Amino acid sequence: MQIFGVDIGGSGIKGAPVDLDRGALAQERHKVLTPHPATPGTVADGVKEVVDHFGWTGPVGLTFPGVVTGGATVRTAANVDKSWVDTDARALFGGRLGGLPVTVVNDADAAGVAEMHFGAGRGRKGTVVLLTFGTGIGSAVFVDGALVPNTELGHLELNGHEAEKRASSKAKEDHDLSWERWARRVRKYLAHVEMLFSPELFIVGGGVSRKSEKFLPLIEGIKAEIVPAQLQNDAGIVGAAMHAAEHG
Repeated sequence: MQIFGVDIGGSGIKGAPVDLDRGALAQERHKVLTPHPATPGTVADGVKEVVDHFGWTGPVGLTFPGVVTGGATVRTAANVDKSWVDTDARALFGGRLGGLPVTVVNDADAAGVAEMHFGAGRGRKGTVVLLTFGTGIGSAVFVDGALVPNTELGHLELNGHEAEKRASSKAKEDHDLSWERWARRVRKYLAHVEMLFSPELFIVGGGVSRKSEKFLPLIEGIKAEIVPAQLQNDAGIVGAAMHAAEHG
């Protein structure tokens, strides 16, 4: 079965049909830049462009970079325009896509579900924490395979700063950090999350997971196992499609 997945991020909107039997993209994904300012209307236009690129006419699952409650209502908007807060995202996207059935879920939660089902977390019990390092830091927490939704651990305070402002991959770029200096920041962040949740496994996702060999070996002193996401930056698209298949 194929369902369309769209992953909305702070820098890009990407999507593709997903083969849910394999947990993989059925076609090469299409990406457009996230507009700035990333208002509800302009982001919805970007989503429509991605979906129209494939001529898709079926159900669509979408991720959103913030808290989403009731499968529809946006509650936070750290890396997009603040006008998103209290927006009915499901109604917005459904209307812009001509009435196609849509579902909306937190972006890191979607990536986490995909990794737990098809990727690095498959078959793992206990507490598992997926962290996506991108424009911000997204999080998904699982206990014996069950998701604790909308955790948003990127907004934890760490040494007087919001963690994602110091340890996201955008922070690495903005401050021109070497892999070694950035890895030290990531290690401090992981140590803080480990202190709070005592996970058995950290899964590191987001686009930077493609270069995990450059920084994961530099992270020491963490008791939990640390592995890169197997679905890498496609996890959000796959998870969005999975959510649509289950809840659409």
